[in-house]
Parts: sequence; C-alpha cells; structure tokens
Amino acid sequence: MFKRPQFKIVKDRMNSPFRSIQVMLGSRQIGKSTIAYQLIEELKMPVHMASADDAYNASQTWIQAQWSIARQLVRDNGSALLILDEVQKINDWSGVIKQLWDEDTRNKVNLKVLLLGSSTLMLQSGLTESLAGRFEILNIPHWCFDECYDAFDLSIEEYIFYGGYPGALPLKDDWNRFKSYVKDSLIETVISKDILMQVNIKKPPLLRRLFEVGCIYSSQILSYQKIVGQLNDSGNITTLEHYLYLLGQAGLLTSIDKFSVEKVRQRASSPKLMPLNSALFAVCVGKTFEEVKKDHELWGRFVETAVGAHLVNASKADNVEIFYWRDGNYEVDFILRKGDKIIPIEVKSSAKKLSLNGVERFASKFSCHQILIVGGKGIELELFLRKSPAYWFEI
Repeated sequence: MFKRPQFKIVKDRMNSPFRSIQVMLGSRQIGKSTIAYQLIEELKMPVHMASADDAYNASQTWIQAQWSIARQLVRDNGSALLILDEVQKINDWSGVIKQLWDEDTRNKVNLKVLLLGSSTLMLQSGLTESLAGRFEILNIPHWCFDECYDAFDLSIEEYIFYGGYPGALPLKDDWNRFKSYVKDSLIETVISKDILMQVNIKKPPLLRRLFEVGCIYSSQILSYQKIVGQLNDSGNITTLEHYLYLLGQAGLLTSIDKFSVEKVRQRASSPKLMPLNSALFAVCVGKTFEEVKKDHELWGRFVETAVGAHLVNASKADNVEIFYWRDGNYEVDFILRKGDKIIPIEVKSSAKKLSLNGVERFASKFSCHQILIVGGKGIELELFLRKSPAYWFEI
C-alpha cells in the first residue's frame, strides 16, 4: 500500500521515548485516517481508534470513555496507542485531554496519543490554550505530483487539471462523477462541517460565494473592492479577509500577498487568489479536461494554479514565504523568500517566446538568489513540481 512521506515521521515519533501528544492537521480527504490505519498495521502495540464524527452528540464524557478503553489496553499489554479523530468538535476538548494526559504522566501510564483534525483553526486554538508544551504538530498537505504519480500513475497534465485528492482521482475518467464527488463530498463537507459548524459565521452565503469567486478567479489579482463587487454583497473588507483566512485554514482557498519589504504594505495589498488543489478550480470552471486543454489562456491559468498550490502547500514545511509582485504594468507570478534570500518565479504554459519584463524589472530592484522560469523553455513543469520550494535556495 502506498505510504505518504508523513507516515514515516509519525511512526518514528510514536516509537520515540519522548512523551508528547501527536497532532496531524490537514484538510479532509487527503489521507490522515489512512496514515492512522497504516500505523495500526505496523506498530507493535494495541490501538484504540475512535472518531467524534461517528458519535451522536459527542461530549467530554465521550473522550473520557475512549481514554478509559485505551488505559485498559495499557494495563493488559504495557503500552497502547489512542487515536482520536475530529476531536475538535467537542466543547473544551483540550481541557479534558490536558487533565487525562497529565494524570497519565504522573502515574507513568505508557499511553501514546494521536489526534487527527480537519478543522485546523479549531484544533490549533485548543492546543495553544490548554496543551502548551504537551504536543507536536505534523501538517498534512494536499497530495503533491510525485505522490499522485507514484500512487495513480497520473501524468503531469492530468495532475494540473484533476489535482491531488486521492479519493477523487479514480473517477477522473468520468467527468460528471468526478465533479459531483468533489463538490458534494469535499467542498460542501468542508464548508458545512469544518467552517460553518465550528465558527460563528454571520453570512454563510457570502462565504460560499467567496469560495466560488476565488476559484473562478484563480491565480488572478483582485482588489478587495472588486471582490465585493463580484459577490453582490455589502460585506466589508474585514469580513472578507476573515472568510479567506477560514477557507485557507480549511485547505480550500488562500490569498497570496504582494511582495514588499514593508509588511504593512503587504497586508494592505490586493490579494492573489489561489485554490489549494487544482480539482477545486476545475469543478468551479466546469469544463472538461479536453475543453480546457484547447483553451490556451485557461490552460495557462491551470498551470499557474498548480504551481501556486504546490508552493503554498509545501511552504509550511520548508519555512518559505510565498508572494506575488506587481509594479504598474510589471508583474511576477510568485516570489519565494527564505530568510534574506528571494527568488522570483515566472510561470509559462507554452514554449512561445513571451515577455520577461516583469522578472527583469524585479531583479533590477531587488537582489535575487536566482531567477526561475517554469514551463515553456525554462524548467520543466514536471521537474519543478517534484521539488520543494526550499530546494531552489540550496542551488
């Protein structure tokens, strides 16, 4: 069975003598539960796994009951692993886990704990409020091209269009089923369960519409005033920024800021909207793979979306910041920054000779570690999508 790179990290942490709660954070349908099941198969200890999604009206008592089952396994076997999924749905979950964890620490109970969660915002707030000094986080990103190629033999062009949801990829040859699955089982589930049920949203229709507009305008730069106009709503900019943040935390849609040496100007800039998986862009556009390939301008946006999603998804592990840049009519698709090093990236979807005025202008204003042209006659897309953002700072 295919194993994601994060599997080895979690397994090594579970086998480590260092005592800490392990937390896997990531959007729905990207393999967190699969990693947990693979751990169950390989770890030489008894395991109890339970999900708050499966429990009716789950409460703190539910957590205590699961913990008691795991403690009994420790008494019978010397050690055990407790896996709790979607625990952030329970009110004050972190407080009761802190109490139980500290009891086990004092009593030297050899119980290891793994928490899984798709609502990154809710889990992280609970961790920092009650469990400081007791946990380690492992962010599980969307599937990268390498993983989709190894697991599904996906071509680079298929990855650019269909993205990296492992549950949806077996349906790629049936466009209507693929589209319905992504809309109903992924987008709607994430918005309704991981955002609307977890956060007090005053205007749910506005949040849904913002997601749709963000995908339709994928890889494009829009002022907040123009976004408000597209939404046909009187929502203010602060509300839109908050909703974009929530969509980003849920693994759906993010905004990339304009590069500036002044952080205040970065925050005030118009955002570049970026779905975090190409499948989200595809189903919002609604056209088939073949139709998109024939539309050179639209295909170019898919290529830029795939590159942008790759950079954003991989940037957390690499500690790399992602921006775009614009100065009048001059524009650079992406800017990478790590420490005091910066790398401008221009994305090309064809081998036609196109202007590089933007990167040349940027390079005249800022000292660059190197300049990357991706696609066209530059670095092959397949090669670029196989490398992490940090790699380009090492060469």
